[in-house]
Amino acid sequence: MLRALLTLWLLVAGTAFARAETIVFTDVNVVPMDRERVIPRTTVIVTDGVISSIGIKAKLPAGTPVIDGKGAWLVPGLADMHNHVTTRGDLTLLLANGVTTMLNMGEATNSFAGRTRIAVNKGEVPGPHIFTALAVDGDPQYGHLVIDTPEDARAIVGIAKANGYSFIKVYTNLSADAFAALAEEAKAQGVGIVGHNAKAVGLARQLAAGQAMVAHVEEFFYGFFPEPPADDPNAPPDDARIADAIALVKAHGAFVTSDLFNYRAIAAQFGKPEVVKAYLAAPEARYLSPGDRIGWAQSGYQKKAVDLSRRVAFEARFVKAMADAGVPLITGGDAPSIPGEVPGFALHEEIDAMLGAGLTPWQALSAATRTPGEFIAKTVPGAAKFGVVAPGYRAGLLLVADNPLENPATLRAPLGVMAGRRWYDAAALKTMLEDVAAKRVVP
Repeated sequence: MLRALLTLWLLVAGTAFARAETIVFTDVNVVPMDRERVIPRTTVIVTDGVISSIGIKAKLPAGTPVIDGKGAWLVPGLADMHNHVTTRGDLTLLLANGVTTMLNMGEATNSFAGRTRIAVNKGEVPGPHIFTALAVDGDPQYGHLVIDTPEDARAIVGIAKANGYSFIKVYTNLSADAFAALAEEAKAQGVGIVGHNAKAVGLARQLAAGQAMVAHVEEFFYGFFPEPPADDPNAPPDDARIADAIALVKAHGAFVTSDLFNYRAIAAQFGKPEVVKAYLAAPEARYLSPGDRIGWAQSGYQKKAVDLSRRVAFEARFVKAMADAGVPLITGGDAPSIPGEVPGFALHEEIDAMLGAGLTPWQALSAATRTPGEFIAKTVPGAAKFGVVAPGYRAGLLLVADNPLENPATLRAPLGVMAGRRWYDAAALKTMLEDVAAKRVVP
């Protein structure tokens, strides 16, 4: 009882967080994301980090924390399904931006993939629920774990699973034999295959073998669409081929990561160091770690002029066509590895890029909530359900001032976030951001 009363006092005082077995949200408009609808002015009860009821005013013990929504909008927390976050500071940036689920797509330290992931997922450390992918390749040039033979491939699946990885991420130079063995063993052990186009295999064969997700839209340039003419190597594909790519993805029930902002950021900085300087001068760059600031400043993209503008425009048309055709899109990018992508903030830029490509708010928000939940449900055996506000789903929740289906920009200014059984109000989120900036100040 004392602990419950203390928790309630902390809420009233506008503190860092409240943690309790039960938290009640009252007077909230729920955007459940199971379909395009709103449940008006209702009550949502969360018990042990799981949504237990909607619309039921249960009699609760004295001292139960109550969040008065005052007519605000409660939506599923956002999902960043492609990042390279490995620090607690970056986890804070994600959380403060309403991200309650993330997938690290390679290069996680052993400590992050193990100890940090476990602590965050238990609610002991603030951050979004973490999934991890172990990146493998056939060549060491990109810094990934090298898999030379089918025997190596089969062995690495068991090692990844034993270390808590939910996925194997395949990369560009993996051999056809190694990929085939990897796909077969991963299917047997319940580990998902995700990632890039492997040049020796191609996306058509990769998806047929069970690869569940294509990690970047632009991988279709390299692994499915015909090669461009030698005298115009950055020419976009013919729009007539978009239907073929959509048919391929839908035939295999695969997911595609929409990374329009990521590709646009890369294209903008080729041969233009002034663009990278602008990225480093942007307000959100104050949250970058010193190592990432150095990495951005030394990025190789700015050293060679390449015009990708036609491909950037093609990608927007491609993503719009996929969305309209029912291809399951999920949001992601490459933060903080790519200059211009600050963890958390970059996901909002991706949502904006999707809207700019002509997707509806429902389509864009689905890619950031409901569809990632469907992806994990399909690929990670035993994972808790998330991405929808409904009983039985993990309570990754975001409270915002307006209806995001009418005003998606409201997602950028959370009134509060719930993750890991904890509720963080707007004041707490602001304090957390200020703390990250203070610790990463550049002399």
